Amino acid sequence: MRFAPIRPPRLRTLDESERSATWLELFYDLVFVAAVAVLGGRLLDDSSWEGIISYSGYFFLLWWLWASHTFYADRFDTDDFVYRNFAAAQIVAIVVIAASLSTGESASTLAFAIGYAAARLILLALYARAYRHVESARALCRGYLKGFGIAAVFWVAAIFVPEPARFWVWAIALAIDLATPYMVRREQARVPLDVSHLPERFGLFTILVLGESIAAAIVGLGHVNWDITATITAIVGVAIATSLWWIYFDNLDGFNVRRRGDEKNWRPTVWIYMHVPLAASIAVAGVGVEQAIVASAHPEAWHDSERWLLIGAIGVALFSMALILEASRRAEGDHVRGAIIRGRLVGVAAVAVVGLFEGFGPTLLVILVAAVTLGQVVSDLVIMNVSPGR
Repeated sequence: MRFAPIRPPRLRTLDESERSATWLELFYDLVFVAAVAVLGGRLLDDSSWEGIISYSGYFFLLWWLWASHTFYADRFDTDDFVYRNFAAAQIVAIVVIAASLSTGESASTLAFAIGYAAARLILLALYARAYRHVESARALCRGYLKGFGIAAVFWVAAIFVPEPARFWVWAIALAIDLATPYMVRREQARVPLDVSHLPERFGLFTILVLGESIAAAIVGLGHVNWDITATITAIVGVAIATSLWWIYFDNLDGFNVRRRGDEKNWRPTVWIYMHVPLAASIAVAGVGVEQAIVASAHPEAWHDSERWLLIGAIGVALFSMALILEASRRAEGDHVRGAIIRGRLVGVAAVAVVGLFEGFGPTLLVILVAAVTLGQVVSDLVIMNVSPGR
């Protein structure tokens, strides 16, 4: 798509059969890479239940910002001067959010509240522009402007509310945000998502968090002065990330992101939202591998909570993939996909069994977890080879 100084939004999901992510979208994703990395640092410092809950909450808020912008861009992105500046403004807001999530002096829920409110207001401005220029999507844009607008009042109000009440205001705002797409589901069916572009965007976000796992292995090695056990742990940790990449992208199928007018179709919702625990668990697995690398050289640093962090992350990742696959089944007779789903559930059980044995050291634990994930790759290959007519 050639750049034009001013190009009003148009509905792109009906007049274009095939789309790919734009350079602007890829650039936009970079700031989320930084934000997820900062968030991972928080979890590395505190992997207690409180730390995990905090991580999960903030991760979902980050993902919701990314997804909200992605849904808009999927329908209305024209990559003109106005849209680029709105996207740049959102990037600035997310930079503020990322800095506020650090464990240093810049850590601040107030700064987070300011950045988040700004990002939501920018999204409203984008939908207002689409409402003005895209007549066929005005009903959808009107619904989003109402729902997201009410939520934005709470996002802004949270700036002026002290902790801990600020967290409750965020919860109210997020609940309204999440309810809005459901309330306008009929309009969404008339203004569908793109079945090629949106799955690619979700795949790219998954790639980003997989990249965090690779980075975690590198950072972990940076703390152990090339200890041989730690090096082996890092190599096996990369094998885990590679296995997760393999089994996810070999089965990526987003045909069902369009509702096709069926209000009771649960598949698009499950497909979309199960990417949240998938992405979060992959990022957490990276933190778990980093902890295991450091602990392999310093066994006294290995704690039970860190062991379960890695086990739980892989279990959630495999279970999330199973549900995404179930939502992707084109028919009840899709026996190949059904067999792969059962394989994922077996993997969840296997990794849980590994976690029950407390005597495993960090290196052995990572090797056993890698055996489970590599087993998923082998299982998928066998299933697809036996049933080539998938």
